[in-house]
Amino acid sequence: MKLPPPFFERPFWLQVVGGVVVPLIFGILTGFALGWNEILYYAMSAPIAILGGFLAGVEHRSADEGFVRGLMGGLIFGSFILIGHEIMNNEPKAHLPEPQSGLVFATTLFGGILGALGAHYRKRQERRHERTAAL
Repeated sequence: MKLPPPFFERPFWLQVVGGVVVPLIFGILTGFALGWNEILYYAMSAPIAILGGFLAGVEHRSADEGFVRGLMGGLIFGSFILIGHEIMNNEPKAHLPEPQSGLVFATTLFGGILGALGAHYRKRQERRHERTAAL
């Protein structure tokens, strides 16, 4: 697997898009899905979001950087799920925790973990590539 260029080596506008705009838009769309269809909501908030958090971490060279990126992405994603759902102003088709801020806490925590795991994966792949190149 070819690794993406490191996050901090990208132009600033691309950092803003990847670090803020993508989780914001995906969060709003997931919030809309919460009022539309339970299966769609769970698909967006679980496997797709998990993959996104992990891949965001792969853009970082250290677990610390990936963790912070994941925390921020998870915070934005979870907050905008609730904002998107509020914009739709309809009954949720899936269960929301009480208080609803628990959702934001969970997405922030799991986002940080996923980001760190993604960065750890990148570091392992880079080491493996260095060993292969040295042979």
